[in-house]
Amino acid sequence: MSLRLQRLADLGLTLPNPPPPGGNYLPFRRTGSLLYLPGTIASRNGELQFRGKVGVDLTLEQGYEAARLCALNLLACVQAATGSLESIQQVISVSGYVNCAAGFADSPKVINGASDLLVALYGDAGRHVRAAVGVAGLPMNSAVEVQMIVELNG
Repeated sequence: MSLRLQRLADLGLTLPNPPPPGGNYLPFRRTGSLLYLPGTIASRNGELQFRGKVGVDLTLEQGYEAARLCALNLLACVQAATGSLESIQQVISVSGYVNCAAGFADSPKVINGASDLLVALYGDAGRHVRAAVGVAGLPMNSAVEVQMIVELNG
């Protein structure tokens, strides 16, 4: 078992199957050493796990868990693209979207679910630039959607 998969197991987590594209787009795109990953919603193996608006239908804590699940889906895409989570040299950027009511001010706290997981797995190499945006709706009424760019080794 790789170091990163073992670390996930130590955190009580496992990688889901990588989500298939939900439309006319690629599951990843590599250019040079950068791997661009699409927005993924809070599903596990094809089943949406967190549906509704954070702060209305779901708690902040549930939103955090939804963002963490999105990050796990993105890591599953990295594994599918490269064969290993060890291929990540550093996480460059995370863009997070939170399905919430107008005026919801805690989108950054929700997207910390993704950011905290990446830092737990990769340490300083998991630190990234980020956007955390509240939106009026997401595909399938998912609570969260997260997109990521990583730099690969060699």
